[in-house]
Amino acid sequence: MNQTEGQFFHVTFQGKGIRLKPDLSRQIKSLMLLVEHDSPPDPVKPSAVDDQDSTKASTSDRQTAGSVQTDDFLGPAECLNRSLTRTSCSLVFCPPWQRCIGGQCTCKPGYLCPFEGFKTICGKNDRMYRSYCQAMAVSCRMDAPLFSHFGEHCNETFPKFLNSLDEDTGVVRISLPNDAGETEDLLVCHELWDMAAANVACRETRHPLGAASADGVAYKSLKPGDKQLPKKCVSLRCQGYEMSLAECEIKDKKDVDNRMVAAVKCYHDAPKEYGFNCTNNKLISLKQTCDGVDDCGDRSDEMCCKKCRNGAFRCKTGVCLHKEAVRDGLVDCLDGEDESEKHPAPKYISRKNETRVTRKHLESQLFCGIPNTETVENKEVERSTRVKRVVGGEEAKPTQIQWQIALQENQKIDCGGAYIGGCWVLTAAHCVRPNPAVFQIKFSLWKKYGPQETTDIAPVKEILIHPNYVAATYENDIALVRLKELPYEDRCLLDNPAIRPVCVPWSTNLFQPKHTCSISGWGRTKEGKSAQVLRWANVSLIAGCESAYKHRFKPGMMCAGDLDGSVDSCQGDSGGPLVCQDELGVSYLWGIVSWGERCGQPGFPGVYTQVAHYFEWIRLHTGWPAVTRYNS
Repeated sequence: MNQTEGQFFHVTFQGKGIRLKPDLSRQIKSLMLLVEHDSPPDPVKPSAVDDQDSTKASTSDRQTAGSVQTDDFLGPAECLNRSLTRTSCSLVFCPPWQRCIGGQCTCKPGYLCPFEGFKTICGKNDRMYRSYCQAMAVSCRMDAPLFSHFGEHCNETFPKFLNSLDEDTGVVRISLPNDAGETEDLLVCHELWDMAAANVACRETRHPLGAASADGVAYKSLKPGDKQLPKKCVSLRCQGYEMSLAECEIKDKKDVDNRMVAAVKCYHDAPKEYGFNCTNNKLISLKQTCDGVDDCGDRSDEMCCKKCRNGAFRCKTGVCLHKEAVRDGLVDCLDGEDESEKHPAPKYISRKNETRVTRKHLESQLFCGIPNTETVENKEVERSTRVKRVVGGEEAKPTQIQWQIALQENQKIDCGGAYIGGCWVLTAAHCVRPNPAVFQIKFSLWKKYGPQETTDIAPVKEILIHPNYVAATYENDIALVRLKELPYEDRCLLDNPAIRPVCVPWSTNLFQPKHTCSISGWGRTKEGKSAQVLRWANVSLIAGCESAYKHRFKPGMMCAGDLDGSVDSCQGDSGGPLVCQDELGVSYLWGIVSWGERCGQPGFPGVYTQVAHYFEWIRLHTGWPAVTRYNS
């Protein structure tokens, strides 16, 4: 995602040193302000998990940008040099209690979380929260663990979650409370114990860089000492972002018997041998990278992978996921591939589903990217061929492309655009001028100059051309068109089953080169005549357009089509949508038809404005709900 385009929010991250946590009274005071007065404390900041710096690793130990090590799994070096972490929302999703601003996941105010229908939470500060999301949002902004357990009885007389590490053996013990005021002391079974969980355990006991190793100890080898050892253990599964083991999945209580139990050695000194320098400056083995487990504690070891070790799942963006993340009900890959039905469902489904339910609730309020199939006339069009082009392409069905609009200026249609929801349309800057009165937006138009039954026409209230648009070079060729509201209403369109918005992508990594997408418009046919009926064609995303267009190819531009010129957009298609579909069938406005070297010229594919590059600028004007399906 572009880091400079139209920035409005600015988040400063502390690059060196370990931030000191505020004293308890100040934390509680901040929390009371948030819950009682419904106003967020300042400043907004990301979790300390991704912000800690090592005081143990010397300068000579740290890798420089030019000395990054790679292997068959880790890389490329260009990606590693970007110092990506779990908060880099151009590659990963933010949890529901965070949102993506300027390419980084930052903490939401707790009052922005949904709470109707969710389980109440007891915090370690003896306060009750209305949902898991709200408690985690407050915890994120306080930079301190807060979640204790699900329940309604939370005052100081009720016990809270505790964990401890044995100084001699490193054995992990937890105390699980319930809503009846009872607790149960338990060990942690070794079966699911890994570095992600070990990191959480050590950070909670004031070791900012987490664990050096996740170990196991034979239960029979332990000596009870002054306290009787628990005879039962539970399995833990942590993602790595958690501030406390209480936030991890806790399941499958069983008798310890002859089992191994979890133990940990916390990170104190840099190891003598290492191959990877985490973004937080923790040093780990190269073999610990790209295995789907957050060994670093900030996930930087899983962000830049050519392939994954140990059966982990690789997203197309190069991020490795734990194998249990596949088909777990939570979308992790940007394109949703990990939840595609082509992958088998897992044997284990998490019992703690509050995050999943919260995501589902937030996403249910957004309706972009899914056309209303009941209105599409005629039989399904076969989309496997790629010899078509809008320069004479294939006729669309009358209500097939439901986000396509026609931009009419003084009774003439020369450009298209895309409806992105609310009162907003995106088009090319070269298609408009700052005179709203001469424009109209036509929705559900099939024949260029003949409205059909579902056609709707809306007047224009405002035209926002990108402030850095350069007409001579088509640089920043993007514009927002705001529609006029209906009389006495706060909406701009009547309900219409043939009109649906397309989603706006927030990350330039969402779709990769060679992905097949579609273009549409009323541009010229192969005979050079203007099309009278809306047409569409499939195109492929193309990398390396700089070689074709040299200095004319600017940041924020992208190419699609075929290098042989067999697929392309043409005059009259300008401003129209280039739409890509993810693995879950959700459509995104990936590009806007901008310019090219004539129509279908071999070696010179069509050039499009890359919409994700301008996400921050779009969101600045339209607000959160109208622009994207996720990370809001």
